[in-house]
Amino acid sequence: MHKEYPVTGSEINSPCKSLSILISFARGDLPLKLIFLYGLPATGKFTIGEELARSTGYKLFHNHLAVDPLLSVFEFGSPPFVELRETFWLAVFERAALAHIPGLIFTFVPEHTVRPQFITNLVELAARTHIEILTVEVTCPIPELKQRLNNPSRHRFQKLNSIELFDALHSTGALSSFPMPNPDLTLDTSQLSPREAAIEIAALCKPLHDLEDSEL
Repeated sequence: MHKEYPVTGSEINSPCKSLSILISFARGDLPLKLIFLYGLPATGKFTIGEELARSTGYKLFHNHLAVDPLLSVFEFGSPPFVELRETFWLAVFERAALAHIPGLIFTFVPEHTVRPQFITNLVELAARTHIEILTVEVTCPIPELKQRLNNPSRHRFQKLNSIELFDALHSTGALSSFPMPNPDLTLDTSQLSPREAAIEIAALCKPLHDLEDSEL
């Protein structure tokens, strides 16, 4: 899904380049770059997304911005929950593209309540609304992942934090219930800090700001 786009941090800081890029955004000549981070719970997707948003200027649209409000009304996995969650995801992607937002970072778990056609619908949306998708698989060895599940930072949102529930879901394949497209990049967060992971992703997505100049 990845395609290089000729915009660099040094170019965006040039007055002439900045003007030409702003005009391109206004005309819709540049695609929305969607950084699609996916993997099991507690692999570090959200933390990487925060670092990446800080370094690139892209917007972070993480999974629980859709999930948590819906959980206040609907049961997780119920038909209205599943339908509204997917509708919200796709609507945000579409409106971001139409608004000429340069970049969006999305976090995702391909778990059993997500309809497999969500990926097909996303690809079709991307084709008709000028969205360029960069898929990043975020991995972590299961023993370390389990140590992270009850990290206090995960309690900010309604995230899975029970080792027993994780084991039950993971053993049945419910947390990876359908095949994902081949990733443009795979990162093992047991080997990389969030900052290092963000740098690797940003090297592929041509960030709006130089990472070397960012305050990570």
